[in-house]
Amino acid sequence: MDTTVVLPRPSRGRRRHTNEFKAQVVAACLQPGVSIAGVALVNGLNANLLWNWVQAHRDRQAVGVPMRLGRDDRTEPAHCSPPTLVPVSLQTEDAPSCGGIQIEIRRQETVFQIAWPASEVAVCAQWLREVLG
Repeated sequence: MDTTVVLPRPSRGRRRHTNEFKAQVVAACLQPGVSIAGVALVNGLNANLLWNWVQAHRDRQAVGVPMRLGRDDRTEPAHCSPPTLVPVSLQTEDAPSCGGIQIEIRRQETVFQIAWPASEVAVCAQWLREVLG
């Protein structure tokens, strides 16, 4: 007598997960030494989906937004202002001189000693590439 019962497979439609469930599995993934793929396997989730949830959580922590995982995880929160660029000016001409560049090149028994002004460091580097190249 055959006692094997074959049950019909559940439909593979889109599943919906509660925010509490997402928070629990993300918290499990954030534990030291825990594999995201392992947590996904145990909970019957796709590892890529779980990885996206973890990344969304980390992104939200970086900007100080509490964990809320939903369908629009990849959008910016409405209360965040867009990033702005701040102009920065560099004044290299007014930098105090820190002396000069002293170079000593030895070729067999010949020694070359070169003193170069520190304000012309780019020209010195180009000259050295040509001489030593």
